[in-house]
Amino acid sequence: LIVILFFVTIAGTVLMHHYLEMPPFLGMMTGLGVLKSYGYFLRHKELEGWRETPALDGESAVVRRAGFKPAVKPFDVFISMKRVEWDTLMFFYGIMLCVGGLGALGYLVTLSDVLYGSLGATTANILVGVLSAVIDNIPVMFAVLSMSPDMSLGQWLLVTLTAGVGGSLLSIGSAAGVALMGQARGIYTFSSHLKWIWAIALGYAASIAVHLTMNGALFSP
Repeated sequence: LIVILFFVTIAGTVLMHHYLEMPPFLGMMTGLGVLKSYGYFLRHKELEGWRETPALDGESAVVRRAGFKPAVKPFDVFISMKRVEWDTLMFFYGIMLCVGGLGALGYLVTLSDVLYGSLGATTANILVGVLSAVIDNIPVMFAVLSMSPDMSLGQWLLVTLTAGVGGSLLSIGSAAGVALMGQARGIYTFSSHLKWIWAIALGYAASIAVHLTMNGALFSP
């Protein structure tokens, strides 16, 4: 049921934002509230199955399940939340906050004029992919969406491709890489990822070439 609640939360967030124009965080917080409510009733139900019974060795009474089975901890949503990689979440929160601040101050508009006005959409989108390897592809793509440059469908597909693939050039360039470094500390590191940067760079260049060749008709204004 918890997995179902997860998908319902994602779907509800998208629908609320699309049809009701509500901020996405309201949908996510609503889902979190439903999860906590369900966790409360689930924990209460599990605790009802516990009863105090005398210990087998004659010592003080202990709490056991019926049938003297080994006790397990009841479900607690706060324990699950404690295991979340908060360092990673705060990392993304800080970057999003910085991007939002740059947009409010007008720097993103200036950057959009320099990139897409002077260099052209294709060159700018390829550079966006390289930049996403250093900053992280999520805030970079968020910045591009905030700039909202006037591009064709082919160019929007290109920047989506470059931000996604280019973000994997470095381990800090993708959400998966940052999360994995947090979970597998000492095993998956920044330096260990650099050993495969040549292969990722070849794939990055090949994916751009294939997209430009196969979807050339989509680049017309």
